[in-house]
Amino acid sequence: MRIAILTIPGVQMLDVAGPMDVFSEATTQLKGRAGYSLGIVGLTMEPVTALNGTRFLPDMSIKDTLEGFDTLLIAGSPGIREYEDHRKLLQWIGRESRHVRRLASICTGAFLLGKAGLLDGRRATTHWNSTSRLANMFPTVRLEPNTIFVKDGPIYTSAGVTASMDLALALVEEDFGRSIALRVAKELILFLQRPGGQSQFSVHLEAQAAEIGPIRDITQWIVDNIAGDLSIETLAARLGMSSRNFARTFKRETHMTPGDYVEAARVEAARRILEESDTPLKRVASLCGFADQTGLRRAFMRRINVTPVEYRHRFRPSGATAVNVPPPRTLATA
Repeated sequence: MRIAILTIPGVQMLDVAGPMDVFSEATTQLKGRAGYSLGIVGLTMEPVTALNGTRFLPDMSIKDTLEGFDTLLIAGSPGIREYEDHRKLLQWIGRESRHVRRLASICTGAFLLGKAGLLDGRRATTHWNSTSRLANMFPTVRLEPNTIFVKDGPIYTSAGVTASMDLALALVEEDFGRSIALRVAKELILFLQRPGGQSQFSVHLEAQAAEIGPIRDITQWIVDNIAGDLSIETLAARLGMSSRNFARTFKRETHMTPGDYVEAARVEAARRILEESDTPLKRVASLCGFADQTGLRRAFMRRINVTPVEYRHRFRPSGATAVNVPPPRTLATA
């Protein structure tokens, strides 16, 4: 399968190198069976300088046709605005989209798809920092801001930077099956399906920005003891602080209240179970510290605006089988 990756000056290098490594490893794992052939497309045949300073030569330019190619990937860049009105580039994307079986954007590459008129009425995503702009520029796009990648017919869009590898793995699974994709994921130390949504929204990552050691420690302890009593009183007592002082310090360091953080962490834990197993919702609620299914449902609607049932239907990979989910640690076992 021939795959072309469109690059512009200032391209995010991982948007290019990440998918290339995934497709290359997939070809290795196929052990002699026909795999992928990769080609880099530039605006011209001049060297392209990436955002990190890497310079590389394209294999072809937008003067060339993609006849015979299977897939076109459009890499993103923080400087994408410079090229959103590049007439020849947009015309090339529109024309060549008719020659390939599928089309995909990585990160802010979605803006070029939108400008070429290829996202109208479709579901799509992009880097978390650009979702509002995408929604404002293309009001007919059905934006899914907290997903790693979205497939709508033959068009894929993905979240930012490292999500390019999640997208590439999904394409490998579509082309050659879950077994090959899993081998690639293991070799490259990746999730075959990353838990949760865009990693930039991860409650755990946000809280790691806390500067005070005890607050950093308690956020991780919450995650490790997600099914237990995580009231402010319990958490404050663990740090030897008053409830009022703990709540004030926690909010200052993490920009979230303790209650918000606990609920977000519990939703994130539930999301992972829903993605990876057929565990009944009552059990999911119990494993993640919710009082009942109603509490789980309300938290999902507050946090990600879908029900647990809808989330499982949308994000669980097709053909997945039930797995045994070990219960999270509780306060008693910490």
